[in-house]
Amino acid sequence: MKAYLKNYRQAPRKMRIIGNLIKGKSVEQALMQLKFLVKRGAEPIEKLLKSAIANAKTNSGIDSANLIVKNILVDGGLVLRRVERKARGSANILHKRMSNIIIELATNNQQPTKKKLKGQKGKIVNRKSSVVSK
Repeated sequence: MKAYLKNYRQAPRKMRIIGNLIKGKSVEQALMQLKFLVKRGAEPIEKLLKSAIANAKTNSGIDSANLIVKNILVDGGLVLRRVERKARGSANILHKRMSNIIIELATNNQQPTKKKLKGQKGKIVNRKSSVVSK
């Protein structure tokens, strides 16, 4: 269950802040947080999340109470290049960036598990830089 928003006219680094807030939360919590968030990008992400919920209902028949935000990807889209005039006939180039956003939903039982840390078997590493055997 996915939904896409392409070439939204706001920089990706600003949109990633909002995306990281709702990643891994239930759909109800994410909608509540987006509703009261005082950022310009919260409204289009809220609409996109509602679109993903509607996709899940119509395509898979899943109730929204069982859904979580599995992943949200915010990538760079098109870049508009504009000229800003400066003193003595010089100019600067302004980059007006756009964002591509993908929201992926999953049911509660499909929630990803935490990976185990890589390390030596049978040994516990202490924070005081000493290795202690079991």
